[in-house]
Amino acid sequence: MKQEKDQWEQLYEAAKKVQNGREISPFLEAGGVAAALLTQAGNIYVGVCIDSACSMGMCAERNAMANMITHGESKICKILALMSDGKAGPPCGICREFMMQLDKDSGNIEILMDYESRTTVRLKELLPDWWGSERFADKH
Repeated sequence: MKQEKDQWEQLYEAAKKVQNGREISPFLEAGGVAAALLTQAGNIYVGVCIDSACSMGMCAERNAMANMITHGESKICKILALMSDGKAGPPCGICREFMMQLDKDSGNIEILMDYESRTTVRLKELLPDWWGSERFADKH
């Protein structure tokens, strides 16, 4: 009997599928890191990092979030970043901040820290005492 893939495995495979480190031009490289996220609606969106000589690139996680937003969604349940060595890693500070600003409940986003052990953290654990919480309380 074949066991159904868990959500982390689905996300890992989706990220692995688009991860393809490559040189776009002498100024741009892409795909060293890939990300996949699962939305509250059950959809998976992916993205890859884009590194540029002028430092105006984009992280894989923000690329995946842009893809999600382009498709009309904004609520993330789970996210993983697949590093160039094939291991999961935490999002950078910019990506953490971007995620927190998406929704009042973003602190509950589950982030995969280690694929093999399925170790996770919640975004609010990586950004305790986030500066914008009161602003959400005023609006929502």
